[in-house]
Amino acid sequence: MSLSLHAATIPGFLRMLANMEHLIGKAEDWCQQQGRGEEDVCGARIAPDMLDFAYQVKSTVSHSVGAIAGIRAGAFSPDRSDPPRGFAAMRAMLAGARTELSALTEAGMEEVGAASMEFRMGDKLVVPFTGQNFLLNFSVPNFYFHATTAYDILRQLGVPIGKRDYLGPDWTKQ
Repeated sequence: MSLSLHAATIPGFLRMLANMEHLIGKAEDWCQQQGRGEEDVCGARIAPDMLDFAYQVKSTVSHSVGAIAGIRAGAFSPDRSDPPRGFAAMRAMLAGARTELSALTEAGMEEVGAASMEFRMGDKLVVPFTGQNFLLNFSVPNFYFHATTAYDILRQLGVPIGKRDYLGPDWTKQ
């Protein structure tokens, strides 16, 4: 049995983006209980040279729906725009990404997988990919890296979350 590109990417993207919303809810509850502001979470980072929680959440969108848009456009570059700076804005961004991803079909994803594209960091780094190789070997690992880093930032702050929160409330429903 072969696995389609859609099956290898879209269900995981959708589930983890929903889990990001769940984690934001946990962070919001923690802020209320601790008397902390949203920026205390949005601006938190694991180390001084790492980007903050808001950027990590934004990057899950960038490496899912943004990666697919980049493949369709023929090139993907890191999104350097400012991330949303509040829980409501992050939720809206995640919901929009889930809506776009939910509309993708197996046939549409096969077209995306067959496309030629480039990963670009300015003019200095240009790496050619097929859409499939880019998604499976670059964007999917980056997607989970940023999701995990967002989770780790919340753990470091003391937000009461565990592995079930990372996996999401619906992890057993397939």
